Amino acid sequence: MKNNYSVLYAILAALIFGINAPFSKLLLNEIHPLFLAALLYLGAGIGMTALTILNKKRRSESREAKLTKNELPYVILMILLDIAAPIFLLVGISMTNSSTAALLGTFEIAATSIIAMIFFKEAIGRRLWIAIGFISLASILLTMTSASAISLSIGAIFVILSCVCWGFENNCTRNLSIKDPVQIVILKGFGSGLGALIIAFAWGEISGSMLYIMLAMSLGFVAYGLSIFFYVKAQRGLGAARTSAYYAAAPFMGVLISWLVLRESITLSFLVALGIMILGTWLALSENHEHVHTHLEETHDHSHNHIDKHHLHDDHPPVSGEHCHEHTHHATKHEHGHLPDVHHRHTH
Repeated sequence: MKNNYSVLYAILAALIFGINAPFSKLLLNEIHPLFLAALLYLGAGIGMTALTILNKKRRSESREAKLTKNELPYVILMILLDIAAPIFLLVGISMTNSSTAALLGTFEIAATSIIAMIFFKEAIGRRLWIAIGFISLASILLTMTSASAISLSIGAIFVILSCVCWGFENNCTRNLSIKDPVQIVILKGFGSGLGALIIAFAWGEISGSMLYIMLAMSLGFVAYGLSIFFYVKAQRGLGAARTSAYYAAAPFMGVLISWLVLRESITLSFLVALGIMILGTWLALSENHEHVHTHLEETHDHSHNHIDKHHLHDDHPPVSGEHCHEHTHHATKHEHGHLPDVHHRHTH
C-alpha cells in the first residue's frame, strides 16, 4: 500500500510539473530566462512558506523529521544544481518549441538512473536498462534538426544539459527524502531562487511587469513547489531511478498543453520519438525486483508508523499513526519484492 501511495505521489508530481514548459514558453516573451528561473523557484519557496504559516496544525504537530547538519553537503549540492538546471532549460525553451523541450525532458529518467547506479549503487535491472536505451534514443531523435543532416539543435542541447543537472539533483534529493518534504522545498525555493536572481542581476537582466512577475511566481509555486513536494514523498518509497520513470508523464502533459494552447505543429519525427518514449516508459514501470537481501543495523529518524514490518521496534512507547523519532532497525535477512526505498538501498 505504501508503494501505491508513492506511485500516486510520483504521477501527481509529474502531471503538475508538466505545465512548466508550455507556460514558461509564454512567459519568456516577457521575462528573460535567467530572471524567470529565479522567479519560478522563489515562487515555490514563498508559496510553501505561506502554506506552512497558515497551517497551524502542521506547525504544532509535525510528523516529519527535520534536516540536520549531516545532510548539509547534499542540501548545498541540490541548491547549486537547481540554479543551473532551470537556467539551461529556459534557455533551451527560448531556442526551440516547447513541445520538443517538454518531451526531451524525459531524458531526465536516463540521466537520473545512470547517476543513481554509478554514484549511489542503486539497483537497475535489465528491463530498466532497455527502457533507458529507448528513452535516450527518442531524446537523440528530437535533438536532430532534420533527418538528412547530423546537426544538433542548440536549444535541444541546453534542455539535455538541464536533464543531466536534474539527474544529479534528483539523487541528492533522494538522500534527503526521509526528511520533511516541505522544508526541502522551501530550501530549494529560496536557495536556488536567490542564486539564480544573483546571476540575473550580474547579467543585468532584471525586467518585467508586475503582472508577469506574479504569474511566473504562481507557476513556480505549482509547477516547482507542489511538484517537488510530491516528488520527495515518492522518492521515499521508489528510489531515484523509478521515481524519475514515473516522472516521464510530465513531458507528455507539457506536449498536450503545447498542442492545445500554443498550437505548435506535430512532425513525423516527433510522433516517432513520442512512441519510443512511451514504450521505454512502460518498460521502466513494469520492472519487478525480488531477491534475498540483508538489512544491516541502522539508526535514523523519519516519518513512519508501527504497523510497517520494517518498524516493529520496541524501543519507543506505543504510538498510533504517522510520527517521527530516532529508531533502530536490527539486522535481518529475507526475500520479497521491493524497490530501492529508504530501507532497501543495499548494494547488489
